Amino acid sequence: MLRFSTAGESHGESLIALISGLPAGIEVDQEFINRELWRRQQGYGRGGRMRIESDAAHILSGVRHGKTIGSPVAMELENRDWKNWTEILPVEAGDPAKHKAVASPRPGHADLAGSLKFDFPDARYVLERASARESAARVAAGAVAKLLLKSLGVEVASHVIRVGKAELSRPAEWKEIIALRDKEEVLLNCVDAESEARMKAEVDSVLRTGDTIGGVFEVVAHGVPPGVGTHANWDERLDGQLAWAVMSLQAVKAVEIGRGVTAAESLGSAVHDAIGYENNPETGDAFTKFSREHNNAGGIEGGISNGEEIVVRGYLKPISTLRRPLASVSFATREPVKAAYERSDVCVVPAAGVAGEAMVALTLAKLVLEKFGGDSLRELKRNFDGYAEQIRKY
Repeated sequence: MLRFSTAGESHGESLIALISGLPAGIEVDQEFINRELWRRQQGYGRGGRMRIESDAAHILSGVRHGKTIGSPVAMELENRDWKNWTEILPVEAGDPAKHKAVASPRPGHADLAGSLKFDFPDARYVLERASARESAARVAAGAVAKLLLKSLGVEVASHVIRVGKAELSRPAEWKEIIALRDKEEVLLNCVDAESEARMKAEVDSVLRTGDTIGGVFEVVAHGVPPGVGTHANWDERLDGQLAWAVMSLQAVKAVEIGRGVTAAESLGSAVHDAIGYENNPETGDAFTKFSREHNNAGGIEGGISNGEEIVVRGYLKPISTLRRPLASVSFATREPVKAAYERSDVCVVPAAGVAGEAMVALTLAKLVLEKFGGDSLRELKRNFDGYAEQIRKY
């Protein structure tokens, strides 16, 4: 079974990503991993931290001579800002006078709930781990999952469909989303220039007022065969596992599969994707001659992939740290004060989309390995190709 975990604090020495269960023989392109980390740092509205960090993955184990060897892969991401925090957050006891307490909890963050849970006198330790900086380690792990999926012809990419009230005014095609992924400059990662300009205006507005703004990103998985996931048990459903994975990202407060939100107010005849069959080997997708008129289901029916593109949207709340803080209470005195301020972003929707890609890729890779198995990539591909041939003949 594919498992991954992360470790590290926002201002600690480094972040760690650990992945186990990968088959041997996956070609690991370190430039690709670092490019994914670069993408996570981009976007209009990012804060000062992005001018300090230049993320790169240092692979510690599990990869030799450019390929996975079947053992756990461990990666380290250095925090360059650590040099400014060595006396503030030392591993040893250190000098209490040099520690930097988070003296008043920020509304919308984990500060107060975490301090109550762990009996901390301030929110410093909660902030350090709850921070979205942790998502960089997820992106590193997700990049390895993408390399596994790519060897089977599956790709995962994202784009932004809303920032504040500015929304993409038309559907996006896969080739447009892929083109965004390859750009050397990222504004708000929207496929439509006019929509992106309206999104930028939304960010500019909140920049002037010291506020923050959220939005919606869409992750698309292309080339997933029918049959990944199952209806058999509640915790094995593909849509449920994807929703869990994307919801686990910092600031994501809702997840949508396909046309899930608008489907709730629509008639069934307008929602469900009519099925057709084209007995022509030159048409249809790569796996089956069955086709669907639309993809309102987002590529998943009954908890199982149906061969269409898998479409997952993450709804991102505004970042909790405001330059004009909201009301809070002092940890020390319990008196009313303004919430603490830590250097932060104004808009992170494009970056969250990259983190969303990582979580979708890790989820799909886990389920693909569960379905097709294999201790080596060659064995996995043999099983995958055999299944693909089976469903083509169905």
